[in-house]
Amino acid sequence: MSTAMVRRPTEGAAVHAASRSPRPLPPTPSLFASLVTAYAVGDRHGVNLIAHAIARNGGEVGER
Repeated sequence: MSTAMVRRPTEGAAVHAASRSPRPLPPTPSLFASLVTAYAVGDRHGVNLIAHAIARNGGEVGER
């Protein structure tokens, strides 16, 4: 019995393929809920990413 190797794309190729078309963002209320969660658990990188996503959606995020 032989096992066939499954070729997997590299991380760079996967990012390139995903960036070819824009991905829709979740609704702003969902993003704000995620922002509250990220802030509560102390995920500074997550807070930054979600705040930028909210800004892209047309919402406003103030700094503390």
